[in-house]
Amino acid sequence: MKNIKIESEFIKLDQFLKLADIASTGGEAKVMIMSEDIKVNSQVATQRGKKLVRGDIVTYMNDDYMVK
Repeated sequence: MKNIKIESEFIKLDQFLKLADIASTGGEAKVMIMSEDIKVNSQVATQRGKKLVRGDIVTYMNDDYMVK
């Protein structure tokens, strides 16, 4: 599991995907989310603006990323 540190109280899912280098652009992040390729805490996430907080786990292609 990779730990991704955030500086604020929360981060939006599409911004997190860019921060974690899962997506290189916002457009790419949007496509990944709309394709139901991203899970947050084991649930498929389809909202680009979903707020993530410390302790949340984002999964993409069997790789886990924890918001720290």
